[in-house]
Amino acid sequence: MPSACDSLIDDIEDMVSSSDPTPLERQSARKNIIPRSRKKNELLSHEELQADSLIPGTQKIWMKTWGCSHNNSDGEYMAGQLAASGYMMTDDPSDADLWVLNSCTVKNPAEDHFRNSIKKAQDQQKKVVLAGCVPQAQPRMDYLKGLSIIGVQQIDRVVEVVDEAVKGHSVRLLGQKKGGGRRLGGARLDLPKIRKNPLIEIISINTGCLNACTYCKTKHARGDLASYPIEELVERASQSFRVRELHMWSASIEGVCEIWLTSEDTGAYGRDIGTDLPTLLWRLVEEIPEGAMLRLGMTNPPYILEHLEEMAKILNHPRVYAFLHVPVQSASDSVLMDMKREYCIDDFKKVVDFLKERVPGVTIATDLICGFPGETEKDFQETVDLVTLYRFPSLFINQFYPRPGTPAARMEQVAAHVKKQRTKELSQLFHSYNPYDHKVGERQHVLVTEESFDAQYYVSHNKFYEQVLVPKRAEFKGKMIEVDIYEAGKHFLKGRPVEDSKPFTASIAKPLQKGEVSGLMQEPTVNGIQDPASSLLLIGSYSLDREALKKLVIALTLAAAILAFVIEKLY
Repeated sequence: MPSACDSLIDDIEDMVSSSDPTPLERQSARKNIIPRSRKKNELLSHEELQADSLIPGTQKIWMKTWGCSHNNSDGEYMAGQLAASGYMMTDDPSDADLWVLNSCTVKNPAEDHFRNSIKKAQDQQKKVVLAGCVPQAQPRMDYLKGLSIIGVQQIDRVVEVVDEAVKGHSVRLLGQKKGGGRRLGGARLDLPKIRKNPLIEIISINTGCLNACTYCKTKHARGDLASYPIEELVERASQSFRVRELHMWSASIEGVCEIWLTSEDTGAYGRDIGTDLPTLLWRLVEEIPEGAMLRLGMTNPPYILEHLEEMAKILNHPRVYAFLHVPVQSASDSVLMDMKREYCIDDFKKVVDFLKERVPGVTIATDLICGFPGETEKDFQETVDLVTLYRFPSLFINQFYPRPGTPAARMEQVAAHVKKQRTKELSQLFHSYNPYDHKVGERQHVLVTEESFDAQYYVSHNKFYEQVLVPKRAEFKGKMIEVDIYEAGKHFLKGRPVEDSKPFTASIAKPLQKGEVSGLMQEPTVNGIQDPASSLLLIGSYSLDREALKKLVIALTLAAAILAFVIEKLY
């Protein structure tokens, strides 16, 4: 049976009619063609537009992070991976093609800022990727519909999510990391990161907690306790400070002079993997060079009680700040029971009294919630009495906000005007005393790590993590210096450098520049000077980014084309 096309064409050549020019005529006609040059600028502009609109990894990214130091650490890791993949991080949201919004769910105002930023991004036609505790805890919220989400334990896959968002796709990665039959602490600690402050390394030692506080929304996002192994944490700390040997070349690491340990509850560290916080801390202090410092993050009273002896010894160590953040939330046992805080006020007092006795000058910071459901005037007065007794130098006062989905949101609420009044009264009490007046005239060693908000001073901290403002001299940054305290304010001291003393630096590695990616292999340096014997390229797992890969592919393609042309001419 004949095919359906038999009657139309027998061969493709039949499509050339007799009136078409012959090959000879076409060849001769070429002599009359006048080449016309393209406008180079128009071509490049068109090509760049096409590349930016189609190829992930060429766009500008703006990241905004709210909340705790754990959230800030997650943000640093996400920024580092995006930069290592070829994306350009920018501080200008209007200049960015995509916004990464890293949220906090602790209080209503933080979520309101997050929601408003999403709307602002959409109004400006920006692509958006959402991260942090808000979308992890409630991914089905109406205002999150259709938007890409990266979960708190999936930050090592942020590049995949951003790639898809750039293409206009909506992707959600909200799963938990598991290994060996248990939940893991989160993404790997050796990922690239961009430190907000190049001198400070933030290390999350665990995620989640063992409590079930009735007011807490973070538990819904971070889950139960999951700790990182000690070896991984020690390696991350070591990388931040030291120069190590790598394939016979000395590769400079990163010039950090201060480490912060963070988590939802550092005191609970290790209970899920058969170890504890003091064991980790003694290992870490071995890695900290002279002139550098370690700051311990927040710990709840129940889990620090059994380690008080060891914690006192650790806080007395010369390279550990004598500082501990122990949130009490209320001084009323009745309120603490309704909060399900798993301790009584006497437990908190035991922690504070013991550390004050064994660690002279120790700074105890704490948190208080005003107007928790059911809080009576008597309950509130007990909290006032606690502040009067201890005169905490660092006190975080929070008006209670009911968070959706928490048991406390379903309890009978204290009237809004009463909450406001109690918050105001407690704030006035806090500002009625000056905790640092007795420090004037002292000589102290301080570590300089950042610039003050008004850009008039450098900010340093003494052994007790009290803020000391010093003159803004470039040679002080990242150094331990000796100062005489000449002025005290509510939240700060001012120090005058001692004339005969010399700044001391903890690391022989030059600190990374602001915005530079940590965790990438760099050419070896000593005191910031490149080693001339190390001109060979060291390639780590992240050093060959997407832009370099594109250039390599183009170069190989051109080489292959040239080789093919040469072979054709020869044969």
